[in-house]
Amino acid sequence: MRLDVMRHVTRRAALMLMVLMAAVMVLSRPAHAVLEVDVTRGTVQPLPIALLEFTGSQPDEVQAGADIVQVITSNLRNSGLFAPVDPAAFIERQINFEGTPQFPNWRVLNAQALVNGRVTRQADGRLQVEFRLWDVFAGKHMTGAKYFTMPVNWRRVAHIISDAIYERLTGESGYFDTRVVFVEESGPKDQRVKRLSIMDQDGANLRYLSSGRDLVLTPRFSPSSQEITYMSYASGSPQVYLFNIETGQTELVGNFDGMTFAPRFSPDGQRIVMSLQQDGNANIFAMDLRTRRTTRLTNTPAIDTSPSYSPDGRRIVFTSDRGGSQQIYVMGADGSNPQRISFGNGNYSTPVWSPRGDLIAFTRQGQGRFAIGVMRPDGSGERILTEGYHNEGPTWAPNGRVIMFFRDVAGAGGGPQLWSVDITGYNERRLPTPNWASDPAWSPLIN
Repeated sequence: MRLDVMRHVTRRAALMLMVLMAAVMVLSRPAHAVLEVDVTRGTVQPLPIALLEFTGSQPDEVQAGADIVQVITSNLRNSGLFAPVDPAAFIERQINFEGTPQFPNWRVLNAQALVNGRVTRQADGRLQVEFRLWDVFAGKHMTGAKYFTMPVNWRRVAHIISDAIYERLTGESGYFDTRVVFVEESGPKDQRVKRLSIMDQDGANLRYLSSGRDLVLTPRFSPSSQEITYMSYASGSPQVYLFNIETGQTELVGNFDGMTFAPRFSPDGQRIVMSLQQDGNANIFAMDLRTRRTTRLTNTPAIDTSPSYSPDGRRIVFTSDRGGSQQIYVMGADGSNPQRISFGNGNYSTPVWSPRGDLIAFTRQGQGRFAIGVMRPDGSGERILTEGYHNEGPTWAPNGRVIMFFRDVAGAGGGPQLWSVDITGYNERRLPTPNWASDPAWSPLIN
């Protein structure tokens, strides 16, 4: 079997500042994939995939292999694109990693793809984790990889393997090796404690970034994924802060004479764009984080807020009531040529550009209901993905396929929960959090 490519994956672990070093070997694959998932259709029949537990010669290797496969299985199932086959139906329980599967045993189960792997502990304590992906009906090997990591990072490897499988079978990049920053809410509804929090995209490895002493809102990731910007009332009025996830250092962004809202990073991470309220109205400003120079982008008596850059950094989408109701506008990154793009019934808010640049997600409120939808940057093709009692705050997965948002549970004892939905409007699911949760922001793929 020919070795085609070797690449290295590194990681700065959030809790221990550890480095994950992985040497990835992408094995031979056919020039034209026999098996793939078509994600462009409105509805997708999940692809049956069998995932064997990774083998090992020692108990700790076997346990690590079982844990890794469990996470991979959960990731693929939660994507809505894959249907893992029940292991109780497996005819083969193990496959020689160096050999070839008995494909008839998997065809009879209608498994169209098969994953097997092994875990080996190295002399230096690291784990060597290998996997292979097979096209069952074509009887061909599709891809494989080898990773080296400290045992504490086994879950990270599971996410990376999930992304590799997802990408090989769909032709699109994955989103499993990511994190979500959000506001955790606890306590009575009229006295909520709100803490800045971060977790893996599947809800694991929850960590609190603030004490809850001060109200925090609208956290957003930098493209580097190591820094977030958010709004806090620590000074008594809402101001924008920067927080370094690795060091825990917090920094006030400017000392503005007025309240600042809705900060977001530019695609290069060198600027933030935000809304500043002065004299009863709010306008949009951009700040260069290197020089701390601030540029005013809008100058109207209206309320202009919720700005978000396009992926190329050339345009900004925002909301404004300059036309009498809250609508979505697009302008140049320098504030030039603002154009209204939303014309549906109701008020629009929280627009955010897709990482692909092809869509803008938004919240639309009307007739007592809140909807999460998408439209093209020119306002055409508006589609509602989900609606309910109170949906708000969409954020994109880094591949532009999935949107996360928060939804309130009605009633005196209710609160917000995190949900996700595919851009087709299918596969709506709740994300697990120990308490109420709001204002999610999805990270880029971790470096």
